Amino acid sequence: MHYELYYWSGIQGRGEFIRLALEDAGAAYTDMARVHGDAVMQPFLQGKEDGLRPFAPPFLKSGRQVVAQVGAILDYLAPELGLVPEAASRRQQALQLQLTIADLVAEVHDTHHPISASTYYEDQKHEAKARAEAMRAERLPKFLGYFEGVLKDNGERHPLREHSYVDLSLFQLLSGLEYMFPRRMQALWPTVPLLRALKDRVERRPNIAAYLASDRRLAFNTNGIFRHYPELDGDR
Repeated sequence: MHYELYYWSGIQGRGEFIRLALEDAGAAYTDMARVHGDAVMQPFLQGKEDGLRPFAPPFLKSGRQVVAQVGAILDYLAPELGLVPEAASRRQQALQLQLTIADLVAEVHDTHHPISASTYYEDQKHEAKARAEAMRAERLPKFLGYFEGVLKDNGERHPLREHSYVDLSLFQLLSGLEYMFPRRMQALWPTVPLLRALKDRVERRPNIAAYLASDRRLAFNTNGIFRHYPELDGDR
């Protein structure tokens, strides 16, 4: 099977959760906007292609099937890629964890755009600073503490007791947070040693290590979800 991934060409954002799964599994795929430009997505977004019209990228085309939303895409891909346990109950658990990751990713985005996604960060810096303080002090410990507990409950190595796309998504989440809040994450790492170890293990997986060293992996930057603004970081 050859997959087509559609996401903005110059942004390292939600599409990265999909790329990591495809790369880890060694799947054949084309990153369509990077090859053909962002305009290649417009026929889908305008409802001119087969399949249910996606609201926004990322979305995936597999044969005639079009799937949008990160959680739905990973739930669709994972059985084909061998990245989720076979039991339906375990697949449901994986999706539950992925949607919890999505909740935190949404809060991360709203940290630097607390008023409006269409308003420049520079025009909402005061509000962003207040939102970042709450994120660092309250939300990050709560979310990361939850995922640390899930690991502890399930053998300490994998959230689902075996490697799955959830491991990859946690790696992306933790990598992004480390870029966005380097000082805060330095203070939090000792409180979540199992998550830190999972991140290190995923980074060493052969296909992931090769991907991270390639030009297919865009660096974090201030165009994506995880943005580093020094004034929003702190060790508390």
